Amino acid sequence: MQLATTAAAAAAAASAARPHGPFSPPPAVSVSVSWASPSLASTSRSLSTSSSASTSRRRRRWLPVASAAVEPREAAAGGGDSVRVTETPQPGSSVKFSVEVPTSIIQECYQLTLQEYAKRFKVPGFRPGKIIPENLLINYVGPQHVQDATIEAILKHTLPQALSSVENKALEDSVRILTQFDDMRSSFTLNDVFRYDVAVDVAPEVRWLSEDKYKNLKVIVEIDEAVDAEKAAEKELQRRHKALGLLRIVADRGLQIVDLVVLDIFAESINSDGSKGEKISSAESTGFHLDTEENNNLVPGFLGSLIGIRPGETRSFPIQFPESFEQESLRGVRAQFTVVCKELFCRELPEMDDWLAGKLLPGCNTIAEVRERILERCKEVEKTAIEQATDNAILDQLGKLVEVDIPRALFQEQGQQLYGAKLLQLQAERKLDKDQLASLSSQRSVQAYLEDEEENITRIIKQMLAVGDIFKSENLQYSTEQLIKEVENSVAEFKQYNQDYDEDNIKQQVQDVLEAAKVLEWLKENCTIEYVRR
Repeated sequence: MQLATTAAAAAAAASAARPHGPFSPPPAVSVSVSWASPSLASTSRSLSTSSSASTSRRRRRWLPVASAAVEPREAAAGGGDSVRVTETPQPGSSVKFSVEVPTSIIQECYQLTLQEYAKRFKVPGFRPGKIIPENLLINYVGPQHVQDATIEAILKHTLPQALSSVENKALEDSVRILTQFDDMRSSFTLNDVFRYDVAVDVAPEVRWLSEDKYKNLKVIVEIDEAVDAEKAAEKELQRRHKALGLLRIVADRGLQIVDLVVLDIFAESINSDGSKGEKISSAESTGFHLDTEENNNLVPGFLGSLIGIRPGETRSFPIQFPESFEQESLRGVRAQFTVVCKELFCRELPEMDDWLAGKLLPGCNTIAEVRERILERCKEVEKTAIEQATDNAILDQLGKLVEVDIPRALFQEQGQQLYGAKLLQLQAERKLDKDQLASLSSQRSVQAYLEDEEENITRIIKQMLAVGDIFKSENLQYSTEQLIKEVENSVAEFKQYNQDYDEDNIKQQVQDVLEAAKVLEWLKENCTIEYVRR
């Protein structure tokens, strides 16, 4: 979460607020204004407005948020004049500022605008440096252009003072002027107070739901039955053994479990009155190779309806897709399948003797050695899977223990990072060509992802905020060497796939990962963990 400098935010927000027309001199005109705070004036950082899904330039810092004042306050402007500001807390860790600018500042910005125009434009009949009468200059530039530039100058001049109370809490790219520019135009006058509203998101507060916060944490970790080294090792040995078998054509009997069969599959939905519905293209396939010993992904009842089928035979049978089916559009759908058996094979497997060991696993001399080495690898996989399940269970529990009013800017940032990581993974797996990547990188695609994944993004943000709070509270640390190494690895990955990247952003993301690792390590030592097989 990158915290914004209010001067830079003011410049970006003020410029964005003004609709530059085709005949409008700005942005060529740059109005210089005096900043109330030297620290604000000296900053040269500008906010990134990129909406790229693969990069983000906000730095995460989890800071406590002070309650916003609802009483008016005076914010000193250049020359000792005051800008009157009223702060009002808003949902989503946002603060609204209602700003009133005195006429003295309006006049100052107006004169500076005219001076800047006089420097940049050559008015016929006036030599460079010669004073141009105000009415002639305004008529030459255009009254509306002068007014627009003056309003922009006022915004740039007063926004830093208006936002000074959240100087160290404002989130980058979150400053937004609420008052429409047309409304500013219609109400603008040199002789009356200028008013506008602006809002900014601030670093959210983490509120723990229990008094002991994360202390005495109890976590139940559910381990899938598939995560079993002994069973996985036996399955892997069988897979390798099967790969060494010979396939024989079967012509004198029907399909049995252990056979392989080639099928043409057709499917139609069944209407509520029993009549034929539409074709289900996603459930159809020609030349489908089915290993009857690996049938976990089949619709329940499909394989059982095929037992005994012979080459050249056609069978038709109804099946209802389960409500838990992966493809949402087919959940609960009744379908009529028509299946043609094209070819049928059985395997002839070699005897599992020591002479086969080297073929099952190169470098082994006995079947016992093969079993031992496969089991050793499977135990490593099991350990990693259990560690990952433990981390996920702890993070899930942390997310349930906190309440956070998530700012819009933080939600957008995290969602874009997740989407960018998803695209990078797809590209790494060579599942996207350039045109597909360009299409999926569009703002429309990013926004659709943010809407579809709102619940998941919110959950992850709550987990991250909880982790950051624990890291700070427990004074945990990681080494500089770890940080440098991980940053280098991440940069190398971006370069490998020719992806644009921001090294500062990568560094912050690596810091987040290292913080999370330290917090998880600490929690595993200081909480109760129960493992349950499912």
